[in-house]
Parts: sequence; structure tokens; C-alpha cells
Amino acid sequence: MSDTMTTLRVTGRAADLYEELRGLPIVSPHGHCDPAWFAGDAAFPNPSALLIQPDHYVFRLLYSQGVALEDLGLGTGAGRDPREVWHVLAAHWHTFLGTPSHLWMAQTLRRVFDIDAPLTPGTADAIYDAIDAALRTPAFRPRALFERFGIEVLATTDGALDDLAHHRAIAGSDWRGRVIPTFRPDAVLDPAAPEYAANLDRLGEMTGEDTGTFKGYLAALAARRAVFAARGATATDHAATRLVTVWLDAPTRERLFRGARAGSLTQAERDALHGHMLIEMAQMSIEDGLLMQLHAGAGRNTNAALFDGFGPDMGADIPLRTDWVGGLDGLLNRVGNDARLRLLLFTLDESTYARELAPMAGHWPALRLGPPWWFHDSANGIARYLDGVVETAGYWNLAGFNDDTRAFLSIPARHDLWRRAVSLHLAAQIERGLLGPADAARVGRWLARDAAVDAYRLGDG
Repeated sequence: MSDTMTTLRVTGRAADLYEELRGLPIVSPHGHCDPAWFAGDAAFPNPSALLIQPDHYVFRLLYSQGVALEDLGLGTGAGRDPREVWHVLAAHWHTFLGTPSHLWMAQTLRRVFDIDAPLTPGTADAIYDAIDAALRTPAFRPRALFERFGIEVLATTDGALDDLAHHRAIAGSDWRGRVIPTFRPDAVLDPAAPEYAANLDRLGEMTGEDTGTFKGYLAALAARRAVFAARGATATDHAATRLVTVWLDAPTRERLFRGARAGSLTQAERDALHGHMLIEMAQMSIEDGLLMQLHAGAGRNTNAALFDGFGPDMGADIPLRTDWVGGLDGLLNRVGNDARLRLLLFTLDESTYARELAPMAGHWPALRLGPPWWFHDSANGIARYLDGVVETAGYWNLAGFNDDTRAFLSIPARHDLWRRAVSLHLAAQIERGLLGPADAARVGRWLARDAAVDAYRLGDG
């Protein structure tokens, strides 16, 4: 499992640039790792529970090859022998060739576990045993790996109703690793969310505010934001399947809020209320300083049978066309000129990079562009992103990189791929006469670490 098989190759000037970036600390400002890992610091249970079952990049491709999710230990297959699950991956490992998942997993095996043998049905047991034995040692506990990976800060994503008990436990321990929450209010912000009314009742109970009124609802959201900020949060996170932002007058928002609680709104009315609430969240961000992240362009849970049988986030989310200019018109024309707002945009619709997002970020003081996300955090995806946005947005309107993953052990591989791809991009800029070496080195450090620190207001060191 040589480097040429498991990394994006950099040579010449790109290799020189990469050498300056490879050892920088990892800033992971947006992801989905479980804070319980770092609160309890218990050993990870087994290779399959760590490397397969949390990673929808892995199980979605296996599902596309006809593998039942139950055979991967998901859903009703939760009691399946993890060694058998590992054998399923080994039998289909060749189908991952060409995907970033292949690169990330191969790098993880080689660089985290020092396993050079290729994964095949014949080597599956030996590789499983080597990983399993390592996971039983103190060096492979979550906190030890966090430190080994050189992670400077890691942000989790936590629902607005989360009690943040794991974050309290981390803060109360003698471990100094920086793991911070992110405020994700979709369940209490989007009227289409399951159990929306019950969630608002719970929000009221947690804050002591009357969430039966719109005024009390806003006060409760502000109170929860303050709790998250007190635990170290620097950002909020929002998703929009249909991107709409509109400022509603007081009578209209009161009427729609009552209708949302009663479950009587039309789809257009739900979108309007959600779009108004996104602007309310932006205004709160101006007041409390939390960066606002907005993800759009994803058709969620498109496989109805999987959603019914397994719930959300089972690999059936698909990119959608997104109208960013029209969709953000209400928000930007209300608060987009205020440089105190930091609104970070992520898309799965690559066609909008050069056409909409880069020109918008190159104009509105409030906007920055998130990195290529989800389906596009790959060697080619990163190259397309940089090619599409830099000329119009510049480098200083970009937010660097985040790994956006539940797969903790893949974090170093993901950041390494970004740094290699950035080095290749900057080397090409030098070769074309568009950057000098000193400026390229400065941009490289910015994209590898400093942009994320700045965008997410994480402080410097």
C-alpha cells in the first residue's frame, strides 16, 4: 500500500509548498464526531463500529453494490458479528477504487495502524485483528488519537435541545483538548421538522420561556445560543433543502408561527416561516458573534424505503440545483452589508461556484465560502472548486477546509488531501506567473489552517 496508491501525488514546486503545510495543526471547525468519545475516553469497540458503521460515504457505496445495510450491522442488523461486517467491506473493497473513500481508508490503515497489506478477502482477518488489538491499547483511545493527529480544535454538531453533558464532562476533566459544540437548531427552526411542536415545548421547558408565543420563541432561541457559546461554541449550523429567505411582517409571522405549531401550514408557508427564521438567526449572529453556517443544495433522504426502515442520513442525500442569489435575497438585503455578520455558505451544486457564490462572496461583506462539501471534498472536487471561485472571490473570502465527518480516524487523511490539492493549485499559479513563491506560501498557510481559524473566530492558538 505505497504512497503512490494512497495519496494525491505532489512533486517539484508543489512538493516544496506541501512540506510547509503538512505539519500544521489540524483545525476541524465543522464535523459530526461524537463528543461522548472525548468525554469518556473509552476504547472504540471494534474496527467495524469505528471505520464502517458511522461513515455514510462507505455504506452508501456498498448499498449501491447490492449490500443490505443490515449486513453492515445497521438497523435490525445491529447485533451482527463485526468481523463479518468487515468481511463484507473486504469483499467489495475494489469497488471503492477511484473514490476519495478509498484514499481515506487506505491512508488510515497505513498511517494510523501501520498496515501496508492491501485489504482483500484473504487479508481481512489479519487486518481486522491488527486494528482490534490496537484499539485495546491506551495509544488508540480517543484523546490520545486527538493529540497524535495534531488537532488544534474540533467542533461537533449538536442539536438545540442537546444538554451538552458530554461537553461539560470534557471541560470538567483534566484533559486540555479543545472540543467545542456547534448550535444546530433545525429541529426547532424548520416547521417541516418531525415533532416540531413537541420540540418547541421542550425548548420552552429548557429555557423557561413561553414558546407558545413568537416573542417567547425568539427569547428561547437566544437563550440556547448563549448556553452553547458559554460552552465554547463559535458557530451555528443550518440546512435548507429549498433555499428561501424572506422578512415577514409581524402579523404574518405570528399567524404562520401559530399555524406551524398546529401543523396546518402549506409547504410554501413553511418555507416562508423558515426563511424568516434564517434572517432572525442572522440578526442574532450579529448580536452574539456566532458564525452562521448555511448548507443548501441537498435533496435529503431521497430513498423512501431506507428512510422508513433506517431513518435519516443513510446515504441517500443527492445534490440539487440551488438559486443562491434569489434564495438569499431577503437575508442579504436586510443584513448582508453588516460586516459583523459572518455567513458561511456550503453547496452541493457545483454549477453555482463561478456563476453565483464566488461573485456573491466577492461583494457582500457578510459572506464567506465554505470548502467543497460532501460529494466534492475529493482531489478533482477541490481542484474544480479553487478553479471556479478564486478569480472572483479571492483567497481571503474563503473559509479554508473542514472535514465534515463522523469518521474520526479519517480526519488526518482528509486534511492531507486538501493540503496536497492546495499545493498543486498554488504551484500551477506560480508556473502561470499569477503568484510569486512568497505569496503562494502565504496563501497555502491561509488555506491549510488560518482561514478556518479566522472564519470561525477560533482565536489564534
